[in-house]
Amino acid sequence: MKRLAFLTGILALAAPLALAQTSTWAIDPAHSEIEFVVRHMAVSNVHGRIGGVQGNVLLNDTDVTKSTVTVTIDATTLDTGVAQRDTHLKSPDFFDIAKFPAANFTSTSVVKNGTHLNVSGNLTLHGLTRPVELDVDGPAAAVPGMDHKPHSGFSATTTISRKDFGIGPNFPAAVVGDDIKLTIELEVVKQ
Repeated sequence: MKRLAFLTGILALAAPLALAQTSTWAIDPAHSEIEFVVRHMAVSNVHGRIGGVQGNVLLNDTDVTKSTVTVTIDATTLDTGVAQRDTHLKSPDFFDIAKFPAANFTSTSVVKNGTHLNVSGNLTLHGLTRPVELDVDGPAAAVPGMDHKPHSGFSATTTISRKDFGIGPNFPAAVVGDDIKLTIELEVVKQ
């Protein structure tokens, strides 16, 4: 009986330690965005951004490779700085935001790669889900924000194929490049 009470006591003490290893960080949409670059007519690059980035990072404080991230991206915020082009990109010819107003990313693994992380996951964009791998710099050292909560950040890059996601299938690569380079900037707030 004493042994059972002892084991129960140890488990009761170990549970908070296990929970303390993971912290939740919410993405701050006001300080997070995705920038994209795509080749146009094989002569120039078109740059744009997508805001409306929300989600959470569950950061394992003792082993970052056990961390996870889930992100929702508001595709309706797509902006290239040219209203006519933005309207066309939001149309059924490309992103079809009336039908697919959001994109989602859910990590499947995190691997250390020197000072960076390789975060693999599934990206759902334009109704199609494909695996992607992000080269991630971060997390940055936490600093107190104006809200008196710790803030940190991540920068990530990847390249995706627009054709893999059914975006602009009627436009050849000579008109709109297939490769879309993404740069992701996330500021996260400890909850």
